[in-house]
Formats: sequence, structure tokens, C-alpha cells
Amino acid sequence: MPTDSFAPFKNARNRKVLAALEGNWQAEMEGYYTYLALADRETDAVRAQVLRHLASAELEHAALWAARIVELGGAEPVYSGSPNGDADTFASRAGGPLMALRRLEIEENRHIANYGTQLKELGDDGSIAILEHVIEDEKDHYRELGSLLRGRSHLQHGGKHVVDAKGMLEELLAKRNQGRSQAGGWIGDAIYGVNDGLGAIFGIVSGVSGATAAQSSQTQAHYVLLAGLAGMIASALSMGSGAYLAAKSEREIYQAEVEREREAINMNPSEARQLLSLYYQVKGLPEDDSEHVVDHLAADPELLLKALTAERLSTSEDGLRVPWVSATSGALSTALGATIPVIPFFFMSGISAVVTAAVISLIAHFAVGAAKSLITVRSWWASGFEMTAVGAVEGAVTYAIGLWLGRLGA
Repeated sequence: MPTDSFAPFKNARNRKVLAALEGNWQAEMEGYYTYLALADRETDAVRAQVLRHLASAELEHAALWAARIVELGGAEPVYSGSPNGDADTFASRAGGPLMALRRLEIEENRHIANYGTQLKELGDDGSIAILEHVIEDEKDHYRELGSLLRGRSHLQHGGKHVVDAKGMLEELLAKRNQGRSQAGGWIGDAIYGVNDGLGAIFGIVSGVSGATAAQSSQTQAHYVLLAGLAGMIASALSMGSGAYLAAKSEREIYQAEVEREREAINMNPSEARQLLSLYYQVKGLPEDDSEHVVDHLAADPELLLKALTAERLSTSEDGLRVPWVSATSGALSTALGATIPVIPFFFMSGISAVVTAAVISLIAHFAVGAAKSLITVRSWWASGFEMTAVGAVEGAVTYAIGLWLGRLGA
């Protein structure tokens, strides 16, 4: 009885296709549960409805992949992820709803790229037909998420988009995406403060440890504690006062510019209206439309002032930092980071304290670097190892300098 000499090859290719489709199914189901969980937590009715629409689309895609898997002789796939998808991850919860949407937007883009690769590599006509359909849907999802993030939420009614005019007007007048602190902005400030305190005091601890290496272990621990605690207090106060003065100066400069703009509008209102109209035209708005918008804004002098100031200064009052908040977050986060390298010297002394301080400081560097991925959406391990490498070099250099200085003073 003749045998098919290509059977092993076909079986291997079939297994490869099934593995890819299984991965697609798992990803779509994870997306479905993520969108559904975020929709349930969403307080904005428009965003919640859009998220549920996206969830149903992901479920439809999963059904297509499941059907194709069965057609190719595979087993019915079983979901192995979290019941809430990625919605319960630390990154999604800590960054707030808009940060979660930003991560989903990036994830949709990755899905598009992955499906594009599969178009070239799968070699299965039935799967390719599904891929072409799903890719178009994923592109729509990417655009929809972008609209949610930029304040232009949509609802579907009879196949037509209904625009959230309030969201668009706020974006037009105040450029809120550039001028206002985004959800999760406090995380960035906290990470910066922790990193600054950790790096500065780790350097002090390493340097003083090297400089006092010839001293007794108790004496060394005493000097390291004194230097570390003094450095922590100084760094925290410096960071807090610097953040306060910077935020206060920012507000004072903004208010001075607003008063100048108010005076200019009062002296020549027609020129102010023309200037605002030109700003909108440069953005691509037709002349008639831009003048029509300016006419509406000019009916309220304060609204006209706000719109023109937003264009001139590329920010709004809502986008300015609050001095006491900046001071408090800067001081506390710096103090937190600065405390870490000093902790072992409260309980230990000698080389064991130095080694322990180095280890926990490098672990903290990695944690801070990994936490940066909440803001940058960069790979957490790459960001963590980068910070660890920088901390290791810093510690080694300052310890060597401390040893040299200690020998000079001997």
C-alpha cells in the first residue's frame, strides 16, 4: 500500500499552524476578558460602552480561531489566563484607567504586527483569510483606543460615529494631552524621587564604606550611618524645596503671561481673534470654520482668553503642577529611596553590612527600573537591568574613590 512521503512534513507544518492559532485564540480571549473587566470598572458611560464593543469583537475573533483549529483537527482550545485578563496586573491598576488604555493601544499594535508576520509565514489559506479580516478589525481597535485616550470617545449608532464634542473642545482649547498631568503621572514623579535618593545615598554609603575600610567595623558602621542619614535628610529637603520652587515659579510665570495676554486682548480684540483663528488654520481647520469657532469663543471673554493662552503657551492652568504636592511627593519619595542603602548598617557592621547594602541597593535599582516600564511601556527586565548596571558602576566607582581617599588620609 503506497504511503505519503510528505506526511511527516505536512504533520509538522500542521502542528506549527495549530500552535500559532492556539496563541492567537489565547490572546483574543485575554483581550476579551481585559476589555470586559475595564468596562465594568469604567465610570464614563461612553468609554464603558466602547470597551464592551471591543470586548465583543475580541470574542468574535476568538470564535473564528477556535473554529479553524477544530477544522484542522486540533482540540477545542481552553483559556489559561486570568478571569480579568490583564486588567488586574499591577501596571494596569497602578497607572489608572488611561494608562491601562495606553497599554492596550500598544498591545493592539503588537497584535497587528504579529498577525502581519503570520500572513507571510503560516501558509494556510483558511487561516490567512481569517487573518486578513482580523487585521482590519485590530486596526479599527487601535484607532478607537487612540480616540478614547485623546478625548474623542465614540459611540456607534446606526453605523455612524457620534463624537464627544466636549472632549474634542477641551483638547482644542487646552491641549490637555500635552498640558495636563496624565493618569499615572504621580508614578513618574515618585520613581524619579526614589531613583534620585537611592542613587545619591548609595554613592555616599559606598564611598564612606571605602574610606573607612581600615577602621573597625563598629566605627565604619557609625560613620556610614551618620553620612547616610545626613545625606538622606539633605537630599529629601533639597528635592522637596526644589520641586516646590519650580512648581511655584511655573505658576507665577504662567499667571504673568495670562495677564499680558488679557491686556493684549483688551487693547486689540480684533487682532486677538485673528491670531486665534490663524492658530486653528495652521492646525488644518478651514478658514471659515476657524473663524466660526472663534466667534463662539469670543462671546465669552474669559473663554477667549483661555483658548488663546492655551495656544500661545501650549498649556493650561490645569496642566500646572501644585507646589505643595510636588514638594511633598519629591521629598517623601527621595527619603524613601535614600533610606534603602542605609538600613543594613542599623543591624550590621563590617564587610557583611557593606555587601548587604550593595545587594539590597542593586535589587532596589532593578525594582525602580522595572517600575519605569509603567510609564515608558518598555520591557520591564531591560529597564530593570539597565538601572542595576548603572547602580553597580556607581557603587564600584564611589567605593574605589573612598578607598583611595581613605589611604590618602591614613
